[in-house]
Amino acid sequence: MMNHEATAVATEILFREGMYLDRRRWKEWVGLYAPDAVYWVPAWRNEYDEIDDPDTEISFIYHDSRIGLEERISRIQSRKSVTAMPLPRTTHFVSNVMASPAGAETIEAQSSWMVRVYDPRTAKQHVHFGWYELQMKHKDGQWLIARKKIHLQNDLVPAAMDFYAL
Repeated sequence: MMNHEATAVATEILFREGMYLDRRRWKEWVGLYAPDAVYWVPAWRNEYDEIDDPDTEISFIYHDSRIGLEERISRIQSRKSVTAMPLPRTTHFVSNVMASPAGAETIEAQSSWMVRVYDPRTAKQHVHFGWYELQMKHKDGQWLIARKKIHLQNDLVPAAMDFYAL
C-alpha cells in the first residue's frame, strides 16, 4: 500500500465517523472501531504538555475497548444521561489528513479537526478543535480504528464534553 492509498482509507473513515456522529447513527459509528480499540482524550498537565499515561493520570476520556463506547451510547439512548438531554447538535470538520502504511495490515494517520456544537438547552454554541492520531487495522475485510488519540487544543469548554462532540 502506498501513502496516498493509506490517506484515502483514513480520510474515508474519518469523514464517515463525523457524519455518523452528526446524524446520531451510533451503531454505525461504533462499528468503525475494533473490539479492542483504545479511545483516549488526554488532559493537559500544564500549558505545554499533555499527560502521557492514562493509567496514572487524569484523562478527559479514556476507554481501553469498544465496550466503553458502547456503554456510553447505551446511556444516551436510555435517556439516563442528564448531560445529554436534549443532545447537543454537532457538525464535524476534518482536514489535513496524512497517513502511511505501518505494515501490511496497519495504517498510521493524523488529521486536524473541529466540531461546532449547539446546545439547545442554552441556545449557545461553541467549538472544540485539535488533532487526531489514529491507528487503523485491516480485519475481516474492513479497516477499523484500533486506536484514536484526540488532542483537544481548547480544553476549557463551556459545557459537558462527550464523544459525539470530539
